[in-house]
Amino acid sequence: METIASAVIEANDKSLSLLRILSPEIKRDPHQLYRVLREYDPVHWDPYMHAWVVTTYPEVVAVLMECSADRTPPPAYLDELGLSFMKPFAEVMLKQMMFMDGAMHSRLRSICAAAFTPRRAESLRDAIAETADELIDNVIERGSMDMVADFANGLPAIVTARLLGVPREDHEQLHAWVLDLAEVLGNFQHHPKRVIEIVKSLEDLKSYVAAAMEKQRRQPTGGLICSLMEAEVDGQRLSDEEVIANTIITLIGGHETTTNLIASGFLTLLRNPDAFDQLRTHPEIAASAVEELLRWESPVQHTARIATADMELGSKAIPKGAKVVAVLAAANRDPGRFSNPEKLNLLRADNRHVAFGWAAHFCFGAPLARIEGQIAFNKLLARLRNPVLLENELEWRENAGLRGLMRLNISFTPAAPMMRPAQG
Repeated sequence: METIASAVIEANDKSLSLLRILSPEIKRDPHQLYRVLREYDPVHWDPYMHAWVVTTYPEVVAVLMECSADRTPPPAYLDELGLSFMKPFAEVMLKQMMFMDGAMHSRLRSICAAAFTPRRAESLRDAIAETADELIDNVIERGSMDMVADFANGLPAIVTARLLGVPREDHEQLHAWVLDLAEVLGNFQHHPKRVIEIVKSLEDLKSYVAAAMEKQRRQPTGGLICSLMEAEVDGQRLSDEEVIANTIITLIGGHETTTNLIASGFLTLLRNPDAFDQLRTHPEIAASAVEELLRWESPVQHTARIATADMELGSKAIPKGAKVVAVLAAANRDPGRFSNPEKLNLLRADNRHVAFGWAAHFCFGAPLARIEGQIAFNKLLARLRNPVLLENELEWRENAGLRGLMRLNISFTPAAPMMRPAQG
């Protein structure tokens, strides 16, 4: 640990750049870079990112509270920069509450909140449990599985399809579109050869949601798309474009956060056998366990903001208009905020992590992600006995902001068959 830290600290600013997350050795464990940034320069000017990189908990919270999420460049400006290929994404982002502030954000979030209530998330508990059992049933006799492909991808995809009120059989196509769009939201750089394909995925998904809206107009089913169309607060309703844009961001958040929570969380438990056994023998601690797994391996690593006025962060003067990157994953292991942060503690009492963001931009789908995680881990630990990691070298996705595994192959001993209620 000290050797790595000393080597990085003695190097130049390039070694402290957040862009190093893209390198294989840091991608395996980005916390080694976060730790050095936090200790050496917690509010760091990154000349390669042209941004201030913030890694300590109080300063990250300050960024989330005080800086602007409205960072989408106008489409015309993208033309000037030679980035015209990004215009379709900018046009959608301009209508998503994730990239808004002030009155515009409040209006959109209040209407969406009226449609997507915690009660709606709670109503999906039985469906989530049934889906988790079904996915495990598909692999249980085999005695092995890829946790990502066989379970972590499918569970949120199927649940989100049900939430939206679209056919379950569409979940694989929806997931494929989401993976493409996540490349744009999570990465510092983009592959030119993928641009055409990703833009097509965006247009196809927009057309899919628009067609679903037409079906809802003819025959409402009560799914989230229908609720977004019908929701009204103080006489305000969403335009069709706003329904489409915020359905898309719900899809991306609903898939990515939960998929990465389940796969990375299961890996974390495998690497911490005492915690694995603790949760397996005490499933009632699932809620606390999920919060700790979110803190430990944050599915969303960082988020960008814009300083709306001259401000001071960690004794550094941040000018108005500067780009500021809040590294959520680094804040979640800040020893100034969390006791013994490098120890996994499933019963951590004071665990107000920032994995879901903070305040006005707190993750809209957090209640559903938490429920899915609690049910997923309890089902997996109850039904897969003695799981063993089969990977010699783990492969992480090429996404700096949305951290997730490409695959997670395990073997296991099937638990005794579950007694299912008789069907009347």
